[in-house]
Amino acid sequence: MSGWDDLADTMLATDGPAALVCRQYLMPAEGHDAVIFPPTFAAAEGGGGKAGYNIDALGNPADPATPKVAIIDTVGAQANRMEPLFKANGAVAAGDGDPFPLLVPQIEIKAGNKTVNLLDAGHRAADAIVRYSTLGPKLKQAFETYQESGDATELAKIAPTSLVFGAWDSRDTQVKLPRLVASTIRAYNVVELKRSAQYNPPVDYIDLGLVDDADDKKVLDAASELGFRHAPAAGTHGGVMVRGDIRRDAILSLVALRTIGPQGAKGEALRRYVLGLALVAMTHGRPHNLRQGCLLVGDPDKPAAWELVGNDGTRKPVAADPAGALGFAQGAAKAFGVGKNETVEFDGKAANAAIKEKVGGKAKGRKGG
Repeated sequence: MSGWDDLADTMLATDGPAALVCRQYLMPAEGHDAVIFPPTFAAAEGGGGKAGYNIDALGNPADPATPKVAIIDTVGAQANRMEPLFKANGAVAAGDGDPFPLLVPQIEIKAGNKTVNLLDAGHRAADAIVRYSTLGPKLKQAFETYQESGDATELAKIAPTSLVFGAWDSRDTQVKLPRLVASTIRAYNVVELKRSAQYNPPVDYIDLGLVDDADDKKVLDAASELGFRHAPAAGTHGGVMVRGDIRRDAILSLVALRTIGPQGAKGEALRRYVLGLALVAMTHGRPHNLRQGCLLVGDPDKPAAWELVGNDGTRKPVAADPAGALGFAQGAAKAFGVGKNETVEFDGKAANAAIKEKVGGKAKGRKGG
């Protein structure tokens, strides 16, 4: 028995706490004063701007003294880093000493000469790769059952991580599975930096007569892009220096978890199973190698804080205990019964028929993604 076994009944009780939260302090691997690189995001469509970091001013943006907060890893990116923990590498049959893939069914879809694990699909159970596969009708029935009665048993047998990280079947049933586990990394009190670079070709191709000279800017730009001319890059994204904290805030909504049906005793095994997966995803120690120039590690001077938060705002410290979370999840998975592993085929005929129906204006449901 682990601490999570003891807490599960409390967390799943009707009058149980609102959430389990984690506040983890991070720092650059190079040291506190190192520069890190946040993700860049495309400019707003039609705005004429450039791609940039997501940095918000906490006050008057025109005042240089106003503190700024930068997104270092979004909630979606964090989910995409947590979910592959449950993926079996290689064959559909999980194992090889890795306990995590055994907690969920391994669903693989053959599409042409490629095979895609459902855990790699961007929209999870709502992704076209599985909706237009031979598993599609069964999955649609599972969504409709959830929509009609709140019973998520069928979904949990096919795509249980969609219950943990959320999914929206926006192109068919419109069912929304709320995100139970959400995690975001932000940096506080940041200073944005710029950097410049210069590429110098090994020889002067034009001067040597190897490449034709030109007055047309388009031709000159093309030559630069191909590496035949000097190419300066001035004032590009140079990362940020963090003067405050870098913090990962994670939450497991126990309120949302308790709404998963069927309600009552019939749904207890399902809710404990989903709770186990959520605890494993949240507590598992993973490297924070987010991108080039952004390798984060734990801050040894600020240990992570885990708390159960009551609906009245009271907070109770708990121990993370990843090994205990895995043990609890294994017991819950055995009691619920993990769905079977399957390899299914993508149905190209169904996909093309859906496209033709959409073009013909006969498709139902809102456009979305």
